[in-house]
Amino acid sequence: MSNTNTTEERELDAAGEQLSTAPREESAASVPAMGVIGWSRWFWRQLTSMRVALILLFLLSLGAIPGSLIPQNSVDELKVRTFKEAHTTVTPIYEKLQLFDVYSSVWFSAIYILLFVSLIGCIVPRTGQFVGQLRSRPPAAPKRLTRLPAYTTWRTEAEPEQVREAAVAMLRKRRFRSHAVGDAVAAEKGYLREAGNLMFHIALIVMLVAFAAGQLFKSEGGKLIVEGDGFSNTLTQYDDFKSGSLYDTDSLAPFSFTLDDFVGTYAKSGPQRGTPRTFEARVTYAEGADGKPKKSVIKVNEPLVVDGTKIYLISHGYAPVVSVKDGKGKEIYRTAVPLLPIDNNITSTGAIKVMDGYRDKNGEKTQLGFEAFFVPTFAGAGKGTMFSQFPGAEFPVLALNGFHGSLGVDSGLPQNVYQLDSSKMTEFKDAGGEKLKKRLLPGETMELPDGAGSITFESVEEWASFQVSEQPGTGWALTGSIAAIAGLAGSLFIQRRRVWVRAVRGADGVTVVEMAGLGRSESAKLPEELADLAVELNSVAPTAPDATNDPETDPGSGPEVPSEEPAEGAEK
Repeated sequence: MSNTNTTEERELDAAGEQLSTAPREESAASVPAMGVIGWSRWFWRQLTSMRVALILLFLLSLGAIPGSLIPQNSVDELKVRTFKEAHTTVTPIYEKLQLFDVYSSVWFSAIYILLFVSLIGCIVPRTGQFVGQLRSRPPAAPKRLTRLPAYTTWRTEAEPEQVREAAVAMLRKRRFRSHAVGDAVAAEKGYLREAGNLMFHIALIVMLVAFAAGQLFKSEGGKLIVEGDGFSNTLTQYDDFKSGSLYDTDSLAPFSFTLDDFVGTYAKSGPQRGTPRTFEARVTYAEGADGKPKKSVIKVNEPLVVDGTKIYLISHGYAPVVSVKDGKGKEIYRTAVPLLPIDNNITSTGAIKVMDGYRDKNGEKTQLGFEAFFVPTFAGAGKGTMFSQFPGAEFPVLALNGFHGSLGVDSGLPQNVYQLDSSKMTEFKDAGGEKLKKRLLPGETMELPDGAGSITFESVEEWASFQVSEQPGTGWALTGSIAAIAGLAGSLFIQRRRVWVRAVRGADGVTVVEMAGLGRSESAKLPEELADLAVELNSVAPTAPDATNDPETDPGSGPEVPSEEPAEGAEK
């Protein structure tokens, strides 16, 4: 009896094996005493297990959190410097943990590489096993189909060969891979479940490679351009530029563009007053050194793409045009000065720096500096700081106060173009000895004291800030994301199952039909599907009348309802 049970268990194991390509996990206690080799094998099995891959994926997501909350050197070094000055206590700890360079840190790279190795080590053998399963046939039916999770049987007057032929035709019609083995038909369906599982893992690898390539070979730079000015894609033209560690700056795509006009319109009434309605930069661009000029419009989230490089419209502001004359009335400075917006109504601040060409009343060379405050729509005079009440330039006013002396630009230290370093400068005073300051409308002039010259607010131009970005791998990352979702859906919703149909002649000469099903895991749909198959096959091989069942009184008798009892040895 023991030998019989052992044989049946082996048959059930054979019927249920290869329903999944997931490797069997081993515990440390089961590792044979093989020293370093044994432990290395156990460690590799653990690393390439699904459990460890999910843990590493969770750690990678967890490690990205400080990269989002703490300023990063790769994104904005100025913010990092400001953070360090404001948080002197935690800064040394953050530096030791590399939290200002999370994505290039040793620990983040280690998690990234381990996850990469884990996924590859999991996918390669499982892909080979899956290909082998596709080339093989479903296993033969166990001797006792009653031990399988779903089971039904009936007796028919049809010949066994006829039943088996009808079963093969029916199952193939239902897209089962089926074939006759001895006195039974073996069929299998749901291979796309494992295909979806493999697709999901391969897609994760594609996404990891795409993200890594995007970080290593990316380039990103910013440029502020006033209407009428242009930009050429060379390193010296950028206001700021960052790139990946493997990016070659000589590979910048050759193109140029000119900001012809910036168009910004805003809602003028209602609760949405001041909200942008039109926000676009009209440009003329050319590819290569001798490219033909082309017109284009860059909008928010609608970049201009030139030779794989994307040009995004980031922000907008105003640039008052000012002219400066010396004491002899000679114009020595005239330009549009971009100012930095500080609120949603584009109240702006900045500095005007006259570095060359100016001489004081004694003929000595010196430098001029003006602190500038601009509002596109003046709200009216008050006791406090003036502000704008609308972002459109409907009533522009420029407030200035001036200094003379050294701007400090020759010190070799970098300066903020929007701030004036007045530490080595002397402030102009008016006739009453007060700080010289004045609000100017377009066309108005502020005279400097003691014949030092004048500064005139000529007109208002607009500027736009652009981000020029080249990041390879974004297309692959998107493709990988879509494939991962599709693969995950397939692995979750497709059921892998096997069906066997046995037809043999009984001792009384009547054919006995048995049908059984086995899935990778318990599912309520398996008995339902088997019942549906049994009803269809029963229409070809109808139930035979017997001594205890009068067909005249019970004409609808058919196959028994499939049992839902779990089979011994069936894979859960």
